[in-house]
Amino acid sequence: MSQYGSAVEYALHCLLYLVRSGQGMARSARDIAEFQELSTAYVAKLFTRLEKAGMVTATEGIRGGFHLTRAAGDISVLDVVDAVEGRKPLFECREVRVNCVLFEGKTPSWSGRGICGIHAVMLKADAAMRSSLAQSNLAELAAHVTEVVPKTHRKAAQDWFEERGHDRGKRRSRKNA
Repeated sequence: MSQYGSAVEYALHCLLYLVRSGQGMARSARDIAEFQELSTAYVAKLFTRLEKAGMVTATEGIRGGFHLTRAAGDISVLDVVDAVEGRKPLFECREVRVNCVLFEGKTPSWSGRGICGIHAVMLKADAAMRSSLAQSNLAELAAHVTEVVPKTHRKAAQDWFEERGHDRGKRRSRKNA
């Protein structure tokens, strides 16, 4: 079983669409959801968590949507993980060392003294993982995407989002007419 669910991956992708949206351009949860073939409710839930963590802000209106609240280089992968999943440890020690048939129900004090060696190793691993996630940020991920995704695809995605934004305004104008 993985430590973090797919919500972290989807949240990171959602944020990358905001990084690549350009200055002043908002992306709607609905458009991002449709682009990734996800439910709008699911993406909205992710954005709610990201907004509570102070990474995004929503704007209202026809051209409304989400914006990053700070520079992509200032949002670490760890920030996103903690916003989406909450801070949870890599390992939960069950103090198994105090359970032994030889103790006959009377656990000696020495068996649980100090930190469990296994727990100590896991705490060290958890700290290393969190440190690694803290050292990676959205700007680096966006740069990687730019390296691996062909320019034609990036342009097609940008055009798709822009068309959706324009279409939202047209649909709303027709409804009000």
